Amino acid sequence: MLNDTISSALQTDLDWPLMKNNISRIDLDAVIDFLQSDQIILTQSKQVEIFEEEWSNWLGMKYSVFVNSGSSANLLTMTALKENYGLGEVIVPTLTWVSDIASVIQCGFTPVFVDVNPNNLGMDNEQVINKITPRTKAVFITHVLGYNALSQKLLDELEKRSIPLIEDVCESHGATFKEKKLGGFGLMSNFSFYYAHHMSTIEGGMISTNDKGLYEILRMLRSHGMVRELKSSKLKQSYYERHSDLNPDFIFAFPAYNVRSTEINAVIGRSQLKRLDANNKIRTKNLVLFLENLNPNKYQVDFETEGSSNYAFTLILKHPDEKLRDLVMHSLRQVKVEFRRGTSGGGNQLRQPYLKKLVGEFEYQNYPCVDHIHFYGFYIGNYPELEPEKIINLCSILNQL
Repeated sequence: MLNDTISSALQTDLDWPLMKNNISRIDLDAVIDFLQSDQIILTQSKQVEIFEEEWSNWLGMKYSVFVNSGSSANLLTMTALKENYGLGEVIVPTLTWVSDIASVIQCGFTPVFVDVNPNNLGMDNEQVINKITPRTKAVFITHVLGYNALSQKLLDELEKRSIPLIEDVCESHGATFKEKKLGGFGLMSNFSFYYAHHMSTIEGGMISTNDKGLYEILRMLRSHGMVRELKSSKLKQSYYERHSDLNPDFIFAFPAYNVRSTEINAVIGRSQLKRLDANNKIRTKNLVLFLENLNPNKYQVDFETEGSSNYAFTLILKHPDEKLRDLVMHSLRQVKVEFRRGTSGGGNQLRQPYLKKLVGEFEYQNYPCVDHIHFYGFYIGNYPELEPEKIINLCSILNQL
């Protein structure tokens, strides 16, 4: 039975979705202006190219390739890794979005799993280092819900062993480590512009790199493996000379994909990028307010927030407690606060059917930290329009449970 104080609090309607108004009137007006231009091209063209350049400048990387989703970014990144480094093992998180691990499997790599660091929800860096073998081709790290998952020790170890770092920054646009943006540390980095993320192109994703050779491969992989997608005239000419029996417009270097985006998506992205930094400051301020007002005896509040760029509030029970967990879910539904249990990707990926087929029915039992999050962790929407009063009100409700 709920006491009278809690019952009264649960009459509140907070009207709190995971995301609200992420495509603004300004963005739609930018699309309208573009559509009113003369002789417009709607498929991938100049706007995509400009967006890629602007994104690279914002991130501090040399090259970027715009694709139709963050999942496509994962797939192209793993394909490019295979082309340059060959097959082997890739160290991956147990807490991430399905497409990170799926792309590793789809490209023929063997995934090697690591438990999470409870303070940032990323891979436990010590476990990552301990699981490196001569077969390791890359470490594919996910920066979960806006938290940085890197340590200097990990970066130094990977550099010493010449092991590439791949960064999934799909939930952490603008977050930093030592004042450098995440996505700027790895050989390649992936971003998602799905509707609910820090910025949106409705659907869309980006791959960034400082490696010119990989950049050219990624451009071809994005568009059927076609050589005409290359930026380098010298590289194009070398293909022409080696394949003189082929029409230069239709030389396919790889058995690749079609994951191009459109000019309209790029126009929205360019519009959104202009206010990304300002919005991130509000998100960070909201996160701090949320954590400061939660009861630390019931909920985890000691997250590593330095440099964070929060995507969604992390609400994790400090101790396993099924009764409290169920009460939290009931209360969130009562006050109309949308949430996701398990935090990023629904929790422990090793409990999912697609991985049980690969690693066994009970492999998930070897990863207790992520399993706690799976059952006792949630995320709640955070966005620039979220009123501080709602945050304080919700914390008060949660603290009474």
